[in-house]
Amino acid sequence: MPKDRALIEIRLAGLSQGVHEFEFTCSAADFNDPALIEAGFTKEISVKAVVEKSDRELVVSMTTEAFADLACDICLAPVTLDLKGTYRVYYVYDEGTHESQEERNEEYHLIDKSAISIDLTEDARETLLLSIPMKVTCIDNPDCHVHRQENEEPTDGSIDSGDNWQESLERLKNKYR
Repeated sequence: MPKDRALIEIRLAGLSQGVHEFEFTCSAADFNDPALIEAGFTKEISVKAVVEKSDRELVVSMTTEAFADLACDICLAPVTLDLKGTYRVYYVYDEGTHESQEERNEEYHLIDKSAISIDLTEDARETLLLSIPMKVTCIDNPDCHVHRQENEEPTDGSIDSGDNWQESLERLKNKYR
């Protein structure tokens, strides 16, 4: 049974020592992961990888960029965000020194000197999911009131002009009790 070709793969065979840059473009559906589509990634996904190869290790610095269609957590208005994520992973050549699994850091992976390629698909998928903000708010909806400007005039006169900040602080404290 042949192995499926990796979506984001860097071929190591014939790669000389030094710094190498790679660019990949794909869609969320190419990952075969419904979590990416449910997260709102519907457009093109760009992955840039910079590989620094030496005789003992590979350092891969990955940057992901994608647009996600999300909803504001306050007013539920549709929001399209340009999400960027970065990730760095170290591939160390296996030289026979076996560390226990608990001692090894997640960012360090052991690879064989004769490895033909490395698959960055899972790392890119995780970086995309981690780039989603925990709280999504819109800035262009006047009904949302999250990003209200400080120089706006209050409509009901309940907020002072800032002369007595202690009273304002006390009102806020009482409001959230």
